[in-house]
Amino acid sequence: MFSTKTWRHFDFALMGAVLLLILFGITMIRSANLTSIDTDVQGQAGRQVIYALIGLVIVIAVSAVDYRVYSSYSLYIYGALIGLLVVVLIVGLASFGAVRWIDLGIINFQPAELGKFLITLTLGAFVTQHRERVQQFGVVVRSLIHVGLPALLIFIQPDLSTALTYGVVWFAILWSAGVRISHLGMFAGLVLALTPVVLWFVFTNDDYAYIGQRILTFLIPAADAEASQGANYNIEQALISIGSGGWFGQGYGNGSQVQLRFLKVRQTDFIYATIGNEFGFVGTVLVLLLLAFVVFRIYRIGQIARDPYGKIICFGVGTVVFFESFANIASNLNLIPVSGSVLPFLSYGGSSLWTNLIGIGLVQSVVLRHKQIEF
Repeated sequence: MFSTKTWRHFDFALMGAVLLLILFGITMIRSANLTSIDTDVQGQAGRQVIYALIGLVIVIAVSAVDYRVYSSYSLYIYGALIGLLVVVLIVGLASFGAVRWIDLGIINFQPAELGKFLITLTLGAFVTQHRERVQQFGVVVRSLIHVGLPALLIFIQPDLSTALTYGVVWFAILWSAGVRISHLGMFAGLVLALTPVVLWFVFTNDDYAYIGQRILTFLIPAADAEASQGANYNIEQALISIGSGGWFGQGYGNGSQVQLRFLKVRQTDFIYATIGNEFGFVGTVLVLLLLAFVVFRIYRIGQIARDPYGKIICFGVGTVVFFESFANIASNLNLIPVSGSVLPFLSYGGSSLWTNLIGIGLVQSVVLRHKQIEF
């Protein structure tokens, strides 16, 4: 636990920005479901409020634990992560052709989401323990295997976007630890060499058909032109929603694409398009600025962390928030294939919200045990 003296180091600016994003997200979830005839969907905003309140307790609880404790239990944490991912494959809940969730009754829990930060803790412990030898090729290979096993289990679900997130976290942590550029370049070349193999597997395996369809639709939109509700439909509606919002939007609860329900999954994958439709360019830019501030603040805490482990934790958490924000927004703007990533702190979902707030709690744990941030 921490004393009142330590409490004053809590980063209220970071927490305030996160709270603004969560509150705005709840507001947009409510608007996205105003005209829905499904009572369960109509109640999503209320449930998100409950998730947020529980999430605040999670932030305080995680902040209270000295982050250095996780290094001592990294092997147990890693084993628990692998175990959860195996359990998902055996008894997981199937949805939209993927098995990613464990039904806990009150909520569907997605271990791969939590694993983004668990792998940060365990990989961070590994890198810290081998920091004197991190430039050795063998250590880099072992770190890649460390991340590769859970990433492979997630890819099997199938969930390509989350598996890629694990790879990005690996790259960010190794980069922050001072690994040789030549080693990272070798692995980047390996990834490029294996990309055609992965694409061939995706396009020839029925279980991964939806991933292949998203990639094909992004490259050749006309391939999906005959399907009125096909893979290209959602992105077309997202672009229309954002474009029709103009500078200031059509007004809260008055977005034509949102309220007439042309825009699908508007409270999760395409909540950014919902914001654009109702609050326009100004609203989307404000969201971008808030997310940028959160990421900047997390990285800033990493720079002044007391030890390398604290630095790595912050770089891992910041990278997850940055990459998932980029993937979601870029998908909405049709800059990359639709990834299925949610927008951190804004999209509906207890599992993703709690997971991201655990990440914020970890960052707060680092700053609580150091001096207050000064600019």
